[in-house]
Amino acid sequence: MTLSSDSRAPSLEWKFSQVFGERAPGEDVQDVDIISAMGFDASGDYLAVGDQGGRVVIFERKDGKHTSNQNQSRAELEQLDFNSTWNPEFKYKTEFQSHEPEFDYLKSLEIEEKINQIRWCATPNGSLFILSTNNKTIKLWKVTERKVKKVKDMDPYPLVSSENVLLAESSFMTEQDKPSVSNGYHPERMEKMAKSMSPSQDRYVEIADMEDIAHTRCRKVYAHAHDFNINSISTNSDGETFISADDLRINLWNLEISGQCFNIVDMKPSNMEDLTEVITSAEFNPIHCNLFAYGSSRGFIRLVDMRRSALCDHSAIILQDGDSRGLKSFFTEIIASISDVKFSKDGRYILSRDYMNLKLWDMHMDSSPIVTYKIHEHLRPKLCELYDNDCIFDKFACCLSGDGRRFATGSYSNHLRIVSRGVGSEEGITIEASKHPVSRKPVLQAAPRARRSSLSNLTRGFYRQGHENSSLGGNDFSCDLNSKLLHLAWHPQKNLIACAAGSSLFMYYA
Repeated sequence: MTLSSDSRAPSLEWKFSQVFGERAPGEDVQDVDIISAMGFDASGDYLAVGDQGGRVVIFERKDGKHTSNQNQSRAELEQLDFNSTWNPEFKYKTEFQSHEPEFDYLKSLEIEEKINQIRWCATPNGSLFILSTNNKTIKLWKVTERKVKKVKDMDPYPLVSSENVLLAESSFMTEQDKPSVSNGYHPERMEKMAKSMSPSQDRYVEIADMEDIAHTRCRKVYAHAHDFNINSISTNSDGETFISADDLRINLWNLEISGQCFNIVDMKPSNMEDLTEVITSAEFNPIHCNLFAYGSSRGFIRLVDMRRSALCDHSAIILQDGDSRGLKSFFTEIIASISDVKFSKDGRYILSRDYMNLKLWDMHMDSSPIVTYKIHEHLRPKLCELYDNDCIFDKFACCLSGDGRRFATGSYSNHLRIVSRGVGSEEGITIEASKHPVSRKPVLQAAPRARRSSLSNLTRGFYRQGHENSSLGGNDFSCDLNSKLLHLAWHPQKNLIACAAGSSLFMYYA
């Protein structure tokens, strides 16, 4: 499990870290438990996971996440983060039901509760804010922590003392019972009553340690703005706005205003028969709040500057693979469809994933990608079979490391593919999503110019599905098409990857 070393991306050994919800042998997996979205927050201290049942589960890093050396510079800390071995540990924090199944009576359409995407928002006051969306409705959730004391044993009379007993006795005595001044109180009677009302020696009050209880509340609901299914949402670096994209439109929202949004991209033709492409993914630039990119079903990536025009679909820079033009087939546009786009941390590079390839783009080079990693080239002879069973329409996500030197994506047989950026070294490794991952030496063969072919039970703290073991070589077609690793996320500061295999969450570190 060691990446090929080069001057820009040192060799790393990837190891298994944690698994949540691994399936027991013979246990069936419920569709509602299958993971459909995930993402780390900006600090990497929290990981949110959404499933097809409309639930969102939050995991929290517990290995000293708030401790750091204040004497070290930011550059030194970042270098230490990426060069040192770090064994992370996350724990279950909380869960909540984000979406419920609905029915649109006007369109006679069922709206699934499945979480399509999750995005963390800026947290200026220390609270956690999460955007989650299904096909039609986006919700903003606030997660706060409350300090709770646990009482193990409570004394029924915590304030009762001998003196209080005597005082109470004298207050409730009748005139007949009151002793005369000459006789005074009856010591034996007072002592007996005090013993009966005072706490016994084996009764005491013990307060357990303070415990953090997470409380979730829906702050905003952004609805009735999309005629088609929402495929992506992305928060802006300004901390105030976000975009939501469906097949034909992209809307710009203000986090504080749920009843109004601005349509900034509209690809819907006047005649739907003239429709040639749809929007598949959209992402804000992490540095420049005026820039965002969106991919299409034709394999184009459009880079948009919102300062140029209120309607951004006509002023976009198109990133297109110039070497992809060639012989076309029935599957050309299907496998070229962009399933995911991600910006690098510095905002200059864009990583995109289509069905066959993983591509790295430079925003200053719109003619072709810098490098293309062939992920599913071994499946090219099987496109007809993949089309018949609809696997050719699977949407695989991609992610980048915080330093922008490594990339990851998923494949069939629950395989995780990790590649590194470097001159003359585009090889990668394949890791099987399991407790005992098996390294497979370079399965990914990268080409500088690849030619395009032709479109919770987590909610209990543990997931419910395991993995399927199957080998996959460079020219082997024996992969398990029913086991697919579609969703994954890279820790923003560490070499840690979280990936979903069905309803199981696996984590690997280096």
